[in-house]
Order: sequence, then structure tokens, then C-alpha cells
Amino acid sequence: MKIRFCGAARTVTGSMHLLDTGREKVLMDCGIFQGPREESEEKNRRFLFNPKEISTTFLSHAHLDHSGNLPSLVKQGFEGPIMATRATCDLCQVMLRDSAHIQEADIVFVNKRRRRQGLPLKEPLYTLEDAEQAISRFVPVDYDQPVEVAGLRATYRDAGHILGSAMILLEDERGRALAFSGDLGRKGLPILRDPFLPEGADTLLLESTYGNKVHEPIEETVAKFEAVLRAAIEKRGKIVIPAFAVGRSQEIVYELHHLIRDGRIPSIPTYVDSPLSLNATEIFKRHPECYDEETKHLIDEHEDPLGFARLQYIRSVEESKALNEQEGPMIIISASGMCEGGRILHHLANTIGDPKNTILIVGFQAEGTLGKKLVDQETRVKIYGEEYQRRAPVVVLNGFSAHADRNDLLGFVSGMKRKPGRIFVVHGNEEQSQALEEGLVELGVKDVRRPRRGEEASW
Repeated sequence: MKIRFCGAARTVTGSMHLLDTGREKVLMDCGIFQGPREESEEKNRRFLFNPKEISTTFLSHAHLDHSGNLPSLVKQGFEGPIMATRATCDLCQVMLRDSAHIQEADIVFVNKRRRRQGLPLKEPLYTLEDAEQAISRFVPVDYDQPVEVAGLRATYRDAGHILGSAMILLEDERGRALAFSGDLGRKGLPILRDPFLPEGADTLLLESTYGNKVHEPIEETVAKFEAVLRAAIEKRGKIVIPAFAVGRSQEIVYELHHLIRDGRIPSIPTYVDSPLSLNATEIFKRHPECYDEETKHLIDEHEDPLGFARLQYIRSVEESKALNEQEGPMIIISASGMCEGGRILHHLANTIGDPKNTILIVGFQAEGTLGKKLVDQETRVKIYGEEYQRRAPVVVLNGFSAHADRNDLLGFVSGMKRKPGRIFVVHGNEEQSQALEEGLVELGVKDVRRPRRGEEASW
């Protein structure tokens, strides 16, 4: 039994791990790598394996750094099932179509410039047709219900990260167990249930996005959020919030709902400018099996935790463009969360040069992304190839993170009745994954490794 680490190894994005059972090859996640354009191009177009040899894909959740390259996998010959929770199946229908649309639209923009420069034209990573082919391969599974597939017994447990997110527990016919954490969530966050704690496993693949950071309590983050909003509203500026369409957008809306309901901030025009966010929010409402007790109570009391009076979901491009002409104060929540595509780029281009506006970063930003450059307070940035002087202040609130922090990750392992004999630390940059490795060794785990991309090991 071998495992090969094909993505999210000593880096955050592009989750992809290949299991060879000796009889079949199965894939856990097939995410898109996000980072510098040339590096992304290379990693996303070339798999470290032959997709035609994969019999099954197990998908942990719908975020594109875990699911976003499934259309390429199918395009290059994968013909098996893609196993995912029901909510993940629904989310991927809209997310993969949206990703394909962005791939096609961005390549049109890129090719205009290449044509002017006399350079060869490029093709999109994948098309809408490729995305539809991938969507047709999805097979829904229920939480906590084992399924037999590819000679393995697979059980999906709630990871508490985003709607439908799961950790995947795999057992072979000899009873050896491998657990893949996917992305773990945090206890006590709004909307979703807390992460499940498994009994144990022989081998664990553990994410390390925040392996060396401890999040502040969510109550402190909400208080800071309130203060940032009040200051920006006093300047009568626009508050632009890049947010992942699935998970973070809904959480921000949830907190705004409570701040306005309780009179802690004025009710100002608020826009979620992402068709994907709108579709994802509708899917959230269809999956109450993922909700925690607090959210269920709000719904029982006929409150809509994902909507309020002055909130408007933007659908058309024309409506989106009209926001640029509108005076503040106002809040614009838009995707993508790392500012690597989508409508957020247009809003940044139109607001970044004015000091009365505020750019509010509420999620993790991978190295090389525009979002990371904003977090690093760079004063000149490129948007669609054009350079902009940043005069709008950038405020970073990491406390909204839906990722487990260092204490959560170590607690996840220490809480298992049967501790893993071997842990592979994945999905984290060098600093975070190394720190988590050291913490796991201190816990007494005998074999902790940080694999590199392409590295192979037995399990």
C-alpha cells in the first residue's frame, strides 16, 4: 500500500494524494494550485500520474484548492466515480461551472494581450464542457455511512470546515486504517457543526494551514470587525471584502446579520457580488443536516441567518459595474477569496486608490497571490496586468478563519483513543507544517513526516 503526494505538499493549495492499494489506484482530492502564474500553469496542466489509471476519486470538500482540477482529471481520461457528501456534490455543480467560466474568460483577456505581442495563443485549463463531464461523475455519500469502493471501506465524517466538508476514513481488507483530515474546521463557529473526532487510525494525513498560529476567540474577531466597519462607515467609504464564495461569504453575512440586528453598526447597503455566492447560499439553505444547534434555532424562530433587509445579492455584470458608480458607505463582498480572479478584481481596481475606502481581508492568502500582496501591505500591485497605487488601507482579520489552528490540530490528534503511528503533514507552507511537525513529535507521535511534492511512502 503506497501513497504519493501530488499536491499541497509543503504548500497550501492543490490538494492531491494518490493511493496505490496494489490492485487499484485511488485519488484523494484533485485541487487547483493557486500561486504565481507560470508555476500554476505547470502544476495544474501536468499530473504526476496517469488519470486513466485512477479508479476512484474521494473528495473532501468543494473548495477549489481541493476540487478545482477535477475537470482536467476527467479531460485527461479519468472515468471513475467522484465520491463526495451530498452538500459537496451540490456545491461542486456551481463551483466547477463557475471555475470553468473564469478559466474561459481569463484566457480571452490573456490572449488579447498575447495577440498584440505576437505571442502564441493559449487555451483555457478546461472548459464548461469539461466541467460538465466532471460533474456527471459525482456520486453522493452520506455522513457516517460506510461505503465499499475500490477494495476499501470509506467513511465520511464531518470536518466542520465548510458546508459538506469531510474527513475521509479508509480501511483496507486487513483492517489497516488511513485517515485524511481534508481541511479541519474550528469548534464553536457559526452555522456548521463542530468537527468529528475519530477513534484513531494507523496513518493520518493532517492539514497544517495554521500549524503555528492560534486564532483569537471568535467574539474578539467580531468586535474588531465591528470597529473596522464603524471607522470605514464614518469615512463614508466602501468596504471591499474578498471572500471565498463558499463558507466565508456566508459567515460574514451571518455576522453582519447579528451586528445590524443588535444595533451595533448602522444598516448600510451591503452587496454580495458573486453569482457563485448566491448559488452557494441557496445550497446552504438546502442542507440543514450540516447546521449546528444555534443556526437551527434561528431558523425555527423564522430568522434568516444568511440574509437581512439591506443585503442584496448581485446577479448581472451590469449590476456589478453599477456598484463602481455608487457612493459609499457600502459593503461589497466578492470572490475570489485570494483575489486571483472573478469580480473582486474589478472592485479592487476601482477602490484601491482612494484612502477613504477600506480593503478587509478575512481569509488565508497563499504565497504569490494578489491577496497575499495586499496582506503584506504592498503599495503598488498589478490587477489584470495594470499597475495600481494602493492608497486604501488594508485591514486583516484572521480570526474568521474556518481552519483549525495549532491547538485544534494538536488536540485533534491527542484526542484520538488510538493515536496514529504515522502522520504525514500536508496542506501548509514550510513554516506552518514544520512547526506542527515539531508539536506532533512532542505529543509522542513516533513517525511524523513532511512530504515533498512527488514523494512516495508506504502506509
